Amino acid sequence: MIISQTPVRVSFFGGGTDFPEYFNRYGGAVLSTTIDKFVYLSVNYLSNFFDYRIKVSYSKTELVNDIKDIEHPAVRACLEHLGITSNIEINYFSNLPARTGLGTSSSFVVGLLHALYAYQGRMVSARRLAEDAVYVERVLIPENVGYQDQYAAAFGGLNYISFQDKDSARVEKVICSQQSIRLLQDNLLLLYTGIQRYSDAIQKKHVSGIDKNLGSLDALAGMASRGRDILCGPIGDLNQFGRLLDEGWQLKKSIGSGVSNPEIDNMYSRAIKAGALGGKLLGAGGGGFLLLYVEPEKQSSVRSALSDLLEVDRKSVV
Repeated sequence: MIISQTPVRVSFFGGGTDFPEYFNRYGGAVLSTTIDKFVYLSVNYLSNFFDYRIKVSYSKTELVNDIKDIEHPAVRACLEHLGITSNIEINYFSNLPARTGLGTSSSFVVGLLHALYAYQGRMVSARRLAEDAVYVERVLIPENVGYQDQYAAAFGGLNYISFQDKDSARVEKVICSQQSIRLLQDNLLLLYTGIQRYSDAIQKKHVSGIDKNLGSLDALAGMASRGRDILCGPIGDLNQFGRLLDEGWQLKKSIGSGVSNPEIDNMYSRAIKAGALGGKLLGAGGGGFLLLYVEPEKQSSVRSALSDLLEVDRKSVV
């Protein structure tokens, strides 16, 4: 049996600039990190003793004889991509729910490809996994997705990822002091809004509106490098990171009607009034997880103000 463990990611800055419709012309950049929550997939040989040739288990179980009959689009596409047609069992489970802005869908695809390659006796690079995942999601499925989640899941850790064209994604590990990492970890809260959503429709609107939002997208791309510089700069300046999160969130809301809604705006407002310096809704918007930057002495107040939300317990931020 092959088992893969693939992290989910938290995107700090630059989301929306990782679509080729934008970065092929202007260049894009994101700052993101993976956290200690994972997507797990197991792949096993399925013998001929069963009256089906493929078993896929996730929120439901599929028993089929032909890959074209698999309902799960990512599983069907990954098997097609690697030429696997029968005698295979795939099982999925995760620490956190899907469709919540943590890049779980791309972590699923990266993890499944990783496991399937190993099942075939092949070990491939993180870059190959990311590139294959982009191809599966954007071409074979296809969905309106950017490029950052696949690279974040495949490479892991705290990264500055820049895009110039579809073949030149550059992943740079962000090297900063352990004190800065600890402070960042101590100042971040991750809260679940309880709202699950499909991001495809939101991202479709985003792509169609790129030309009219070029100035905002340019600013969002620039925030990725600004955020990196804050983390790598003097320790006393780390609160600027929280204020930059707020600046980026206000800007992101301005470029798409589906990014936020009155319920989420209310949550964010309560957090700011209780002492948060900044934050953002993770992913395309509309629901999922709320990331907040809050100094430790004010966290009890923020937790009280958002007591209706479930907090994610994290041991590490990278």
